[in-house]
Amino acid sequence: MLKTIPEILKEVSKNIRKLSAEQASVELAENNGLLIDVREPAEYAVSSATGAVNIPRGLLEMKVLELVKEENTPIYLHCASAARATFAAESLMRVGYTNVTVISCKFDVIEKSLNP
Repeated sequence: MLKTIPEILKEVSKNIRKLSAEQASVELAENNGLLIDVREPAEYAVSSATGAVNIPRGLLEMKVLELVKEENTPIYLHCASAARATFAAESLMRVGYTNVTVISCKFDVIEKSLNP
């Protein structure tokens, strides 16, 4: 039986830590975490959160290993709606990262909270 995206997201989300943009902003400042925007480059070019590194979801597992060498480095993921970020978090956890968080709100809220 095929599953819908909302059904898969519901399953995956059980094991994913999620925060609001406001909470993530505080944590990022405190723990010097890495903010990754998993949207496509064209989306990132239009608007981005301050300090975010753009690694599209399709390239994440290959590119993040170049940037993040320690498995417990705080990594915060965001996209436009938290769906791609949730799937990306699952992938990073499968690779072995242990401190992965999804910023679970729409991009306009992320942009307001994370841009000074």
